[in-house]
Amino acid sequence: MLRVSEFARMALEGRTYRPPAGLILIWNLTNRCNLYCKHCYSSANQDKSQELTFEEVDRVARQLAKEGVKFAILSGGEPLLREDIHEISRLLRNLGIKTYLSTNGLLITKESVKTIKRHYDYVGISIDGTPEVHDRFRGKRHAFETSLNALMLCLKEGIKTGLRFTLTEQTAHSLPFIFELAQELGVTKVYISHLVYAGRGKRLSQVEREEYRKTVEFIIRTALDFIEKGIPVDVVTGNNEADAVVLYRIFKERYPERADNLLEILKAWGGNQAGVRLVNIDHRGNVKPDPFFFHSVGNVREKSFGEIWNSNGLLSFLREKPRRVKGKCENCNHLDICNGNSRARAYFASGDYAGEDPLCYL
Repeated sequence: MLRVSEFARMALEGRTYRPPAGLILIWNLTNRCNLYCKHCYSSANQDKSQELTFEEVDRVARQLAKEGVKFAILSGGEPLLREDIHEISRLLRNLGIKTYLSTNGLLITKESVKTIKRHYDYVGISIDGTPEVHDRFRGKRHAFETSLNALMLCLKEGIKTGLRFTLTEQTAHSLPFIFELAQELGVTKVYISHLVYAGRGKRLSQVEREEYRKTVEFIIRTALDFIEKGIPVDVVTGNNEADAVVLYRIFKERYPERADNLLEILKAWGGNQAGVRLVNIDHRGNVKPDPFFFHSVGNVREKSFGEIWNSNGLLSFLREKPRRVKGKCENCNHLDICNGNSRARAYFASGDYAGEDPLCYL
């Protein structure tokens, strides 16, 4: 994730950046869902037969703590469809792991929101555009209304809550609406996720390259405008580390005397972290460098998480600095910032994890 607002503020204030200690886990605890979203990387359905049991989750959680996992994003499918989701969160927090809930919000009610407040350090709720765009994208009428209500309930309850948005050709024109909505509601974080071709997301298309770059520029300029105007909305982007280069270029135009500060922050951040500081476990127990990878590097039902995470092969390649990537990525001057961008997208485009990322718009 590129913390656009945070890094810009740090550079303006002359502060340095050191990546937080520990691993970040995205844990897809169920593949069940109450929506049929066009971009779903896990192709969620109603089957629960292959989910890890609570006993298996308990065993794996203790292994995660030993290997230095400090943050767990609990996702799905829709994680709130898992009956023991709160118990899992409590288990992780007791082991010293902060838990974030990634949800569509449809199951958050006046009755359940207090329980959610007790069990999670942060809640991210997905809204992908205007009511019409969101409902069409999510495959359900009135889904926007329900998700918006969940967002307001969480904010009213005092839960740290952010708005999540997926950037695709179908949703890009809704960005001004999303930023206005965040300000109106008092949401302090907007997370914008770029499309990765996995699951049902393979059927979608991204914005045309030139338009895509302009869209990212709009995101970055809006984030900097928020800082200048004192608007308390942090902008974060994910799944396209080329955004960091755009941030640097625009920041340098506005604040040339602070540009070197930002460059050092971005280098310390390190770009794409799949298989480095980021790991995914899916509902079957497969371990992947991030949720979008086609191949797993092991299964926690067969080996301990430590054995898997400390193995060679694909993980060794991802942990090289710089990564030995091919195509236009190989000789790119910004490799030390983006770290080769999404290797999952590269594989989808070329069948090679070392290939170039087809959605680099630079």
